[in-house]
Amino acid sequence: MNKKIVFDIPAQTSHIIKTLNKNGFDAYIVGGCIRDIVLGQTPQDWDITTNAKPDDVKRLFPKVFETGIKHGTVTAVINGTNYEITTFRASNSITPPTLMEDLSFRDFTMNSIAYHPNAGIIDPFSGLSDIEELIIRAVGKPDERFEEDPLRMLRAVRFSSTLGFEIDVSVLSSIKQNSGNIERVSPERIRSELSKILTSDRPEGFVILRETGLLKHVLPEFDICFDITQNHPYHIYNVAIHSLHTVANIEKNTALRWTMLLHDTGKAVTKTTDNKGIDHFYGHPQKSMEIAKRVLRRLKFDNATAKRILGLIKHHDRRINPDYKSVRKAVSMMGEDIFWDLLKVQEANKSGQNPKYFDERSGILKKIREIYYDIKKNNHCLTIKDLAINGDDLLALGVEQDRKIGVILKKLLNAVLENPELNTKEKLIGLVEKLI
Repeated sequence: MNKKIVFDIPAQTSHIIKTLNKNGFDAYIVGGCIRDIVLGQTPQDWDITTNAKPDDVKRLFPKVFETGIKHGTVTAVINGTNYEITTFRASNSITPPTLMEDLSFRDFTMNSIAYHPNAGIIDPFSGLSDIEELIIRAVGKPDERFEEDPLRMLRAVRFSSTLGFEIDVSVLSSIKQNSGNIERVSPERIRSELSKILTSDRPEGFVILRETGLLKHVLPEFDICFDITQNHPYHIYNVAIHSLHTVANIEKNTALRWTMLLHDTGKAVTKTTDNKGIDHFYGHPQKSMEIAKRVLRRLKFDNATAKRILGLIKHHDRRINPDYKSVRKAVSMMGEDIFWDLLKVQEANKSGQNPKYFDERSGILKKIREIYYDIKKNNHCLTIKDLAINGDDLLALGVEQDRKIGVILKKLLNAVLENPELNTKEKLIGLVEKLI
């Protein structure tokens, strides 16, 4: 059970262990940080389990916050770094809790490993061998672990996606039987796990979510996309598999990956088939945006992220010609930050379509990028604030101070987008005089 291993423990973590020990308490490093070290990774967090009660921890450390008090968890802040300290979990309040009992309540064997500088690794459930075999097994009976916290079902898929581990067949079977219980979990916790799967190296973990039945409970709007075929020359996959290909071919940014996941959900409600058997999805960007809006609201996304995702979905199928006028108008209409991300979205979208057409369509996007760089280099006017005249100038020319100023400025911007050489004060004044 015990194995002597030398761990490079941060001084502050060691200080917490020693402080608890000196005051008569057991304390161990536990969970994901041990798993990460065994895998040769640097832990992002250091969690500590102890038989000390939260009040004991508060007494021993100067700066402690109650961050999960109902689970016996407090967070000690030392030199600006947070450390979660949790009291041993126990089945009853009569007998004193022990480390072994605490480890028996953890989700998976790879997370039920503890470590102490003197005792070494404590591995009662063979987590080390499961890590070596790259497999996710439950501690004890999967049904019991998932009943304690249904989110663990999503965590199994998330660990499979982030670590590249296989999920044990007994765990998969239990998830299928208990998938409906995921609806007991808060939207925020579900969103967090889904985002981690999406931004992993293996976003195809969503296929496992589909196969286990979890997907229809957490994201039914995407689950149905597995049933939407695309009989069209530009496509070779159903809508869901196409979307997952696009997710894998864009950078690991939360907003961008959610954009790719949801960008075609509207195809489920817009599909038509012509008399030649070709499928069409007219108006699907707007429908996808409406569906995504409901999803993002339900999963409690922050407003800024939701706005970005919805903007990209709205324009993901927008046709931009590889010429200066079209590029200027596109940038002006949607904003430079959205425009640049839109090119990433369109590139990823094409990567999930028929590879026969990819090089040609990718080449068009490359040309658009080159034009955009040149537009920026030459400081072309793209917004009203870039115009050589402003509202005060219009007032001086006799334009009434009402909506006409805004209307005229928009007309001037459209003229300059058509012909950047018009953006001089003299030429714009001439245009204003014609307009009024």
